[in-house]
Amino acid sequence: MKESECRLWAMGDPLVIEYHDHEWCRISHDDRYIFEMLCLEGQSVGLSWRTIINKRQAYKDAFFNFEIDKCAALTDEYLYRLLDNRGLIRNKNKLFSVRKNAVAVQKIIKEYGSLDKFVWGYTGGVQIEGSWERSTDIPAETELSRKMSRDFKRLGMSFVGPIITYSFMQAIGMVNDHLLDCDYK
Repeated sequence: MKESECRLWAMGDPLVIEYHDHEWCRISHDDRYIFEMLCLEGQSVGLSWRTIINKRQAYKDAFFNFEIDKCAALTDEYLYRLLDNRGLIRNKNKLFSVRKNAVAVQKIIKEYGSLDKFVWGYTGGVQIEGSWERSTDIPAETELSRKMSRDFKRLGMSFVGPIITYSFMQAIGMVNDHLLDCDYK
């Protein structure tokens, strides 16, 4: 049986295969998970997702499992110490963005009731189904990801450009871009 092209980017790495098969494009309404994916996607700027997924546990350990309130309360001293953590991407701006984005998410939660309600409001609570036959058909960004990116930036977030925002939308299942022939569609 021929493997779908959809899964090829994950091949050779059990963590990435697990992510493709059981998380990518799966609907999530859990604020903590949504925040985790927002942060991890931001960490991936300029890097492969494989790099980030293999450092995921170190990020979860360093950022208290991406508990929003704990991340918002991180001190400069703590964040500077993370620059010595070889399990993380040791980029000051990326590490500090977790706190910055957590503070923005706290404001979102205060205004909208949850991060989930805010982000899923962009699609009216409905998953966008991609109908792609080849991975080259999948867009890197869309008008919706550009709008969400602008709104995230307006709220004070960083590392939330339109391409990262589109990847984030895939990560939490707002978009299902598994190829049509993928067993995990």
